[in-house]
Amino acid sequence: MSRELWFVALAVAVLVATGAAAVVAADGSGSDLERTVDGWTPDVPDVHDAEPPTEPGVATIDGEDREYDSVQDAVDAAEPGDTVALEGLFEEHVTIETPGLTITTTDVADERALLDGGGEGTVVHVDADDVTLEGVWIRESGHERSDEDAGVLVNGNESTLTDLRITETTYGIWIGESDDVTVEETTIAGRESVAETNRGNGVHLDRADGAELRDNHITTARDGIYFSWSEGVVAEGNVAWDLRYGVHYMYSDDNRLENNVAFDNDVGFALMVSENLTITNNTAVNNAGPSGQGILVKEVDHTEIRDNAVVANGNGFYVYNAHGNEIVDNLILENQAGVHFTAGSSDELVAGNSFVANDESAYASTNAQIAWNESDRGNYWSDARAVDLDGDGTSEVRHQPAGTVEQVVHEQPQAAVFAESPAFDAVRMAESSFPLIESPGVVDHRPLAEPPHDNWEEYYADHDH
Repeated sequence: MSRELWFVALAVAVLVATGAAAVVAADGSGSDLERTVDGWTPDVPDVHDAEPPTEPGVATIDGEDREYDSVQDAVDAAEPGDTVALEGLFEEHVTIETPGLTITTTDVADERALLDGGGEGTVVHVDADDVTLEGVWIRESGHERSDEDAGVLVNGNESTLTDLRITETTYGIWIGESDDVTVEETTIAGRESVAETNRGNGVHLDRADGAELRDNHITTARDGIYFSWSEGVVAEGNVAWDLRYGVHYMYSDDNRLENNVAFDNDVGFALMVSENLTITNNTAVNNAGPSGQGILVKEVDHTEIRDNAVVANGNGFYVYNAHGNEIVDNLILENQAGVHFTAGSSDELVAGNSFVANDESAYASTNAQIAWNESDRGNYWSDARAVDLDGDGTSEVRHQPAGTVEQVVHEQPQAAVFAESPAFDAVRMAESSFPLIESPGVVDHRPLAEPPHDNWEEYYADHDH
C-alpha cells in the first residue's frame, strides 16, 4: 500500500473508532453557500414568435419602376452596387453571382420578406464578393448534412449577413473558403423535430479566415458556431443554447472569443486541436449534458482563457492533453467539479481564479503532483483554510484541492459521505501543511485569502434564478 493510501486508511480507522459523524455541506463543497444559479437564463428571443407573410412576393431594384415576382429574376437583372428590396413570400432558391449587391426587406409593417426553400437544397447561395443580405427571413433548407444544405451558403469574400432570421434549416449559415465575412444580429434556429446528431451547425466556418460573428442568437442546431481550419476570426456577443457545443473549435488557430454566452448545452465552449486562442469574458452556465463541460480544453496549446464566468456546469473546466495555456482570473462557481485535469496536461498557468462552492474543487487523474503557483499568486478556494499572517492577500499555508481524499472520493463515490469528516480533514491538513507528504494531484502553493471576484453574488443577482 502506498504511503498516501495508508494515511487515508488510518484516517478512516480513526473516524470509525471515534464514532465521529460526517459533516457534509448542502452543496457538497464544505461551504455554507447555497446554489444560486439553477434555472438561470439570459434574455433571448422567442425564435418561433413571428408570423410569416402570406402575400405573394414582390422584388424591386432601386431606381427602376419594374417589379419582379422572383428574387432570382431581380438579382439577375441588377448591376453591381444595386439594392434589391423584397416584400412578401417567395418560394424559391436564389444564387447571387453579381458582386456588390444588397438584398434587403422593404420596411412594410415590420414584416420580413420570407424566402422559403421548400425543404430542398440551399435556400440562398452567395457566390460573389461584397454581397449584403439584410433583414430577410430564410427557412426550410434541405435535410442533408452531407450536401451542406443551408439557409445561406457563402462563397464570396467580404460579404455581410445582418439581421437575418434563419429557421428550419440543416445548416444555418455555411461559410466556405471565403475571407472577411461578417454575420451579425442574426437569429438561427434549426429543426426541433430532428435529432441533434442529424442536425447541422448554426454557423459553420470552413477555411473562413477573418470572419466576424457578432451579437447572434443560435439554438436547436448541432453546434452553435463550428470552426474548421479558420483563423483570425472574432466571435463576440453571441448567445448559444440547446445545442451539443455552444462554440466548437477544430484545427483553428489565432482566434478570439469574447463576451459570448453558452447555456443549457452539453458543452459550453469546446476548444479542440487548436492553438493561440484568446477566450475572454465569456459565460458558460448550466452546460450539464452527457459530457457536461463549461469550457473544454482538449489538445489546445498556448491559449489565454481569462475573465470568464463558468457556473453550474458538470465540469467547470475539463483540460485534456493541453500545454502552455493560461487559465487566469476566471470565476468558477457551483460546478460539479471546478476543474478536471487529465491526459498529461502540463505547463499550465492557473492563477487568480475564484473556485467557489464547487462540489469538488479540482480533480487530476495523475500519479504525479502538479504544482500550481509556486511564486506570487495562486487561486481562491472556498474550501481552503487560508492563513494570511502578513496581510499580503495570499496564504502562508499551501492548499491541495486535488489530493488523496479527492482521488479516493472520485474513484469510490460511496466514500463521499466521509468527505467532510474530521478524519479526512486530517488528511487534507497534512497534505497542505507538511511538504514531505507529496501525494498525487494538484497543489496551490500560494492560495488567495479572499476571492478576486468579490461581487460574484451580485454578478448573478439580475438574472432570473
